[in-house]
Amino acid sequence: MSPKFLWYIPNTVEPGHRGDDTSTGWGSVEYSTDLALTAEAHGWSGALLGTGWGRPDTFTVATALAARTTTFEPLIAVRPGYWQPAHLAGAAATLDQLSRGRVLFNIVSGPDSLGAYGDTLVDPARRYARTREFMHLLRRLWTEEDVTFGGEYFQVSGSTVAPRPYGTGARAHPTLYFGGASPAAERVSAAEADVQLFWGEPLDGVAERIDRLKTLSERTDRRHAPLEFGLRITTLVRDTAEEAWRAAEEKVAELAAADPAAWAANSTTAVGQQRLSGLAARGEVLDSCLYTAPGRFGAGGAATTWLVGSPADVATALENYRKLGVTHFILSDTPYKPEISRIGDQLLPLLRDPSP
Repeated sequence: MSPKFLWYIPNTVEPGHRGDDTSTGWGSVEYSTDLALTAEAHGWSGALLGTGWGRPDTFTVATALAARTTTFEPLIAVRPGYWQPAHLAGAAATLDQLSRGRVLFNIVSGPDSLGAYGDTLVDPARRYARTREFMHLLRRLWTEEDVTFGGEYFQVSGSTVAPRPYGTGARAHPTLYFGGASPAAERVSAAEADVQLFWGEPLDGVAERIDRLKTLSERTDRRHAPLEFGLRITTLVRDTAEEAWRAAEEKVAELAAADPAAWAANSTTAVGQQRLSGLAARGEVLDSCLYTAPGRFGAGGAATTWLVGSPADVATALENYRKLGVTHFILSDTPYKPEISRIGDQLLPLLRDPSP
């Protein structure tokens, strides 16, 4: 399977996200469009759009970007507690038709400002159960007519989505990405996701999880195509390894002196974040070039660990993940716009043609 390479657009009104030094434009359609067009021009399939209460509405931003681009695929992060599945199914199918099949979704179970939009479900186990039901119903609404469903969390009666999602070949509906490292999260992914996303763990940890998810897929009566796997990670690339490591150390020094809120993950209690944060105890550099120091100074999520090196170094590291079965890559570094170009021009050609 040909790999897919996506960038990341933070989708926030606040400047300074993960050390980005751009001071104006955040949250504007002009700035987000500029990032999307730059990604499109430098070899990226599209970009993950961040979500969270107090930020621009992700679906609305994705719609604007789809209208202003030609091939750009927005990977739209959505939360089941924010959306009803029938509402999302209809809105998504419409945008998918208008964009000629360019819509992707990242389903997020982690908590947000729940009370601000009326989500009262706090218990993690029940949130994952709701997410599984949400994804199951989304698929049915996209592929069946006159859907009636009575679940614990969602109900519909005689529901038919029109228009349908844009069908191309084997693609019946937008791809559903999902992340999470807890046993409950992995059961959801094994049963209902199209792509399981990992953060930047070492190769042995990713290999272990892929094996476990494949086994879970067999045990959970999976009714869909085989689960695929993706990696969401920061990649710090420079012309030479020496330059890259010098830049990485400088950025970590800045991080140590900065407000950690700009870099932190949404929840330090999440199992996936705990796995990442614990990697520094194994060493500052794991595998060939996986840098764990950022996590020691407050960086969270995809910024907890970085792949650092020359284009060839980072390409080799990513190719090693690909050999494990990872085929979806969501990469980023800051400042976002110049790194879209740098990494797109220097790294992506090596990944699309890994032969020496």
